[in-house]
Amino acid sequence: MVAVTATAVLGLLTGCVHAAPAPTGGEAPADLGAQDVVSQVQAAPDIAALLPAEIRERGRLTVGSAVGTPPIAFHPQDGGPPRGVDIDIADAAARVLGLTVSREQVSGASLLTGLTAGRFDVGTANFAVTEERKKVLDFTVYLTDGTGFMVRDDSSLREVTDVSQLCGLTIGTGVGSTFEQDLRQRERVCVDAGRPYKISTYSDAAAHFLALREGHVDILVSTSSVLRYAASQQPGLRFVGELGRRDVGLATSKGAGLAEPLRAAVDRLIADGTYRRILTKWHLEASGVERSTVNPAAA
Repeated sequence: MVAVTATAVLGLLTGCVHAAPAPTGGEAPADLGAQDVVSQVQAAPDIAALLPAEIRERGRLTVGSAVGTPPIAFHPQDGGPPRGVDIDIADAAARVLGLTVSREQVSGASLLTGLTAGRFDVGTANFAVTEERKKVLDFTVYLTDGTGFMVRDDSSLREVTDVSQLCGLTIGTGVGSTFEQDLRQRERVCVDAGRPYKISTYSDAAAHFLALREGHVDILVSTSSVLRYAASQQPGLRFVGELGRRDVGLATSKGAGLAEPLRAAVDRLIADGTYRRILTKWHLEASGVERSTVNPAAA
């Protein structure tokens, strides 16, 4: 097993796709995403047979989930269990495998260390597959996602197709995210053009969303799926495109033997139509995959 230092852990975590805030600016409405598209999923003994014996005999999948905002994973206002595409996919895959789910909400750092220490069987956090992460984790792909852009309706920006279109703007994004890193790596384009952009970072997702509404920033840069979903739920905001897409996967400890059974389970969900129903529920049709893969080459 690859040793993981504290520095390496932090480096892996800063690459996590950061979620945008909930449509209300706080908790999501109680009825958001309440429809059930998972409970009818049936166990598939042939796929369950692929599981490591210890997990098959235990009959339970321990899942660590980072819970933030729709449509990835969030808490409804009624205080019920978390909802979101990550929750539905993990729960549906577990049903195919004939397993129940024991879920714990954890922070990014606790999730990664919990996976490598064997505390969790599976981690969900909208994890983009990267070569660095593949050194310590296995990934079963279930979505794709990209770097998305959102503006207010009064913005003259209609579609972002190149970083140069951000020159001269004030950009809001999550502190320590891959989006902040990418923006700082590419800012020379606008500096050389004499129109540098300003980056404003926020540790709280709702704060940078509010900053856009109040005009403190001109544009938000964050996860495509989250920004696209938020734009579909809120008036006055527009999704104006994305740059690049990456595979997103369910994370398991390296060599734990879970990645392939999960891949077969996701493929079964694709074949029986459950996968499409989950994506439709969360307005994520554009993020779907035709089939699952394990540890694909990172984009």
